[in-house]
Amino acid sequence: MDRPRFKRILLKLSGEVLMGQGQFGIDPETVARVAREIADVATQYELCLVVGGGNIFRGLAAAAKGFDRTSADYMGMLATVMNALAVQNALEQIGVDTRVQSAIPMSTVCEPFIRRRAERHLEKGRIVIFAAGTGNPYFTTDSAAALRAAEMGCDALLKGTSVDGVYNADPKKDPTATRYETVTFNRVLADDLKVMDASAVALCRDNDIPIVVFNIREQGNLARVLGGTGTATVVQN
Repeated sequence: MDRPRFKRILLKLSGEVLMGQGQFGIDPETVARVAREIADVATQYELCLVVGGGNIFRGLAAAAKGFDRTSADYMGMLATVMNALAVQNALEQIGVDTRVQSAIPMSTVCEPFIRRRAERHLEKGRIVIFAAGTGNPYFTTDSAAALRAAEMGCDALLKGTSVDGVYNADPKKDPTATRYETVTFNRVLADDLKVMDASAVALCRDNDIPIVVFNIREQGNLARVLGGTGTATVVQN
């Protein structure tokens, strides 16, 4: 499938990807592999990242078990900072200059989110990892990714997950599920296709930022998708 060429992209990684074959936490070998995949394309694009926190703590799930939702969401934001620092460490070990910017100020471990500073980092060829979501409860890291992609003027939002695109049903439950090559934002919202949460999809739609959904667990797939040969689904207007 032919895809447009992008200059600046935001890569959204689910926290679960960093678990590897484990059930919880951060697997160093998996983080190192993901970092190599990112490094392979980092010289060709201006690249920023948002990493989820579901491998450590998921606020919504905790709230369902009795946690105060606001407190649970803040705990989830802190989990994303841990993941961001892990990815930064792996990238810098292979020589890729990286900065972490957090929506929750914590100056001893990372920079605060400042859009103009992030712009400058990207212009200098650095990777910027945006952590702590939007800094507000009741918003997911999907929404944070869409927000940062809009703020940074990204050409596309790439969602690296555990499936190779968007299906009309859950492919893990329905073997007859069909994968879309392209699908509109409005269809995703109307059919509740679970690409990202509705606020993230609507924000990308309103700012005309295509979402490219692909399987980050497949080695080398990030470079193939960006080159137009990998399997993925493009969500667009």
